[in-house]
Amino acid sequence: MMSEMKNAPRAATIAVLVENEAGVLARVIGLFSGRGYNIDSLTVAPVDETGQISRITIVTSGTEMVIEQIKAQLDRLVPVHKVSDLTIEGPHLTRELALIKVVGRGEDRMEVLRLADAFRARVVDATTESFVLEMTGNADKIDAFVALMRPIGLAEVSRTGAVAIARGPKGIME
Repeated sequence: MMSEMKNAPRAATIAVLVENEAGVLARVIGLFSGRGYNIDSLTVAPVDETGQISRITIVTSGTEMVIEQIKAQLDRLVPVHKVSDLTIEGPHLTRELALIKVVGRGEDRMEVLRLADAFRARVVDATTESFVLEMTGNADKIDAFVALMRPIGLAEVSRTGAVAIARGPKGIME
């Protein structure tokens, strides 16, 4: 039973603090592509007041052994300060931002607005033929909303990918 759990794939949300310098992201991506690991989501942004440290949030999946290899290899990259697997280190919050363009007329427009309200999506642009909606939430919520928009007139979706942070008082930079 225990060996089955180690061989079962799991999702992992990994936060990596790195020096904000040219080539770091390419090295991180190269680590994944060179070993055939998939990146489901990737976000990067500076996180300190000087702009010298960036946080990379990677969502990936694999067996426990693969996830451990990924973390160990990330930790060995020279500009990496810290690697945290938020998925196993305790409670954490994950959110994503999506911009969703829906085209429609008449009753379809009312249905878009009704569903947008139910999902707490916000209209950020409107024309006589389309809406652009902004929504934040977990990936499942965004996926569900996009699925509902498809038959109405989904035209385009742009997503940021996951950002995540541990719950509680302790920060990754400590």
